[in-house]
Amino acid sequence: MIRRRDLLIGGAGALALTGTGLRPARAADEVVVGVLYAMSGASAQVGVDARHAIETALDIVNADHALDLPLAKGTGLPGLGGAKIRLVFADHQGDPQKGRAEAERLITQDKVAALVGCYQSAVSNTVSATAERYGVPFVCADSSSPSLHRRNLKFFFRPAAHDEMFSAAMFDFLDAQRAKGQKIDSVALFFEDTIYGVDSSNVQRKLAGERGYKVAADIKYKTNSPSLTAEVQQLKTANADVLLPTSYTTDAILLTKTMAELGYKPKSMLAQAAGFAEKVTYDTVGDKLQGLISRGSFSLDLAAKRPSVGTVNGLYKARANRDLNDNSSRQFMALIVLADAINRAGSTDGQKIRAALSATDIPGAQTIMPWKRVAFGPDGQNTEADPVLLQWVGDKFVTVFPESAAVAPALWPMKA
Repeated sequence: MIRRRDLLIGGAGALALTGTGLRPARAADEVVVGVLYAMSGASAQVGVDARHAIETALDIVNADHALDLPLAKGTGLPGLGGAKIRLVFADHQGDPQKGRAEAERLITQDKVAALVGCYQSAVSNTVSATAERYGVPFVCADSSSPSLHRRNLKFFFRPAAHDEMFSAAMFDFLDAQRAKGQKIDSVALFFEDTIYGVDSSNVQRKLAGERGYKVAADIKYKTNSPSLTAEVQQLKTANADVLLPTSYTTDAILLTKTMAELGYKPKSMLAQAAGFAEKVTYDTVGDKLQGLISRGSFSLDLAAKRPSVGTVNGLYKARANRDLNDNSSRQFMALIVLADAINRAGSTDGQKIRAALSATDIPGAQTIMPWKRVAFGPDGQNTEADPVLLQWVGDKFVTVFPESAAVAPALWPMKA
């Protein structure tokens, strides 16, 4: 089992110092950042991809690259005399309590200046609370539960969209299809039972009511369930116009296989990414998901407008042997945003990094995302992280919504 991994690009130096009160802040030869993902267990591949994404960002910050991204040109952090960032990885195994313990270890033993993570919203919930207690900034890379930024935390920052923003884009798309004459009267909610799935379903249930869609099925299931036969039978009976699944990778694969075994072919699927954004899902059951649409934060199509997208994807692919996706793109940007703030803070002190994060203002053109910009509100949420919708066609995702970002019209209904 991989518990942690240290990575340093550049010369070794004194350990970075934190604003926790455990050690006094001073100038640093290196800045230590803790990264928490599941490196073992059901979500291990997500953790491996996250490591590649964050290491790609680390290389861009620590080395010299001709890219229009913060800190790409030149080496290290000029605000700290050229100090390099060092990453310490910790394996939370998808367990919120292990995430809490690992976060505390990183803060008290490894003396990290900040934390990044954690994919599962339930883990980000406990890790961010621990970071808050110690006065250490936590950059929530990819967990999308809306409740995470509503706890009055001062050290929590999320550059990417949350599920209310994603779900609003999904229902905007359904409204647009209705306006074009498509018959879409009902939806089926299918969601896992952690904070991620429950928060997603709450948002979608509310939006369905407000927008005039009947909820034909409302099914919560146990995450990593060994069988979804009973749940799929309910979905098949309901036969909603659109299936809205919120599932992690193993569940997404099991759901797809079970639907095929029981002869259930949804008219259309509009997924809350997560497992339906992962390469392994499409390597395993992609033939059964033709036409599925997933919400997203990222699209390779954007490379036509932002050359950095293609370059960064190439750097990532050389490490990971796969393209950036909805998850890994957000993980990449999390470290870029954090590094930019640490550089402007000119310090490893937690309070100073927090103040710099609060003052962040990065134009969308200086990211690899379709966002307008990165600028945090008082709650630490970036409200200008515009989502996109992507459709699985052939062997790749194509951006289909909104029209300003689309490269092709959506195929509707889904051609399962």
